[in-house]
Amino acid sequence: MADIFHYIFAVDFAYSALRVTTPILFAAIASVVAERSGASNIALEGIMLFAALFGAIGSGLTGSLLWGFLAALGGGLVIALLLAYFGLFLKTDIILAGIALNTLATGGTVFLMFAIIGDKGSTTSLISRSFPRIDIPLIRSIPVLGPIISGQNTLTYLAFITVFLVWALLFKTRLGLRMRAVGENAEAAASVGISIKRTKFTALIISGLLAATGGAFLSMGYMSGFTRNMVSGRGFIALAAAAMGQLSPLPTLLASLVFGFFDALSNILAAMRIPDEFVKIIPYLATVAGLVIFSALQVWRLKGKRAEALKAQGKEEKSGA
Repeated sequence: MADIFHYIFAVDFAYSALRVTTPILFAAIASVVAERSGASNIALEGIMLFAALFGAIGSGLTGSLLWGFLAALGGGLVIALLLAYFGLFLKTDIILAGIALNTLATGGTVFLMFAIIGDKGSTTSLISRSFPRIDIPLIRSIPVLGPIISGQNTLTYLAFITVFLVWALLFKTRLGLRMRAVGENAEAAASVGISIKRTKFTALIISGLLAATGGAFLSMGYMSGFTRNMVSGRGFIALAAAAMGQLSPLPTLLASLVFGFFDALSNILAAMRIPDEFVKIIPYLATVAGLVIFSALQVWRLKGKRAEALKAQGKEEKSGA
């Protein structure tokens, strides 16, 4: 136990926690954008898988980091477009469509990997490009804090910047106002001339690009290459983070950091030769525990509001009498 605390309070652990938070944060913010418009993006897992695969193959075949990243965005965008097409144009249940696309991505990425480069488990035959780490000149000199914040991957910094960009999009732009209006009351939004289908379609595309960036990080930042099912449930963890953050960017960031902490903790425990079966379930146990706590808090708040409403009603009846 002492060894575990020694690792947790080390600078390297905090650095690792920010690193592993990156894909969860991208996907969680993607979920926030989609949910705010009333279009649930359950296909985050599939989007990230396709983006990771195409990022690794694209950068490996072209030798270009830029083309690899564009390929990653394109691969993820295909799944987002399919989700939008099924859910908005064919009127399919968007939850079921998302689940189907996630299932497709699990086997589809392996099939495409074998069809394109002849590998089944990972893209070891290709030399994939990775985003560089950035040393921030002034911050890296700060004791303790500097080694944690400085030297992170380019996409890690982009993930945290994206939180504030999405906040500005949702609360400071006309498009964001339309998204929130459609998500809160689609009929009222339609009555003032807002296109529900167009707004949800736009939100799903933005959501898809954000999730695809998280997938690109996995194969072009976290690792250098693609391995089978490398997303490992992060898309579903991101859905939980967005729910715990009540679909607001800043609270979602905090929730993502919590899940990133437990993901990093599982890596530490794996290095300490703790049984692999236990280590692998830690992020998912944290997700379940987080959702239970979140649900309990929601129930407690609702009970509090009802009690206040009953008190107010009682006072009105007394004053009326």
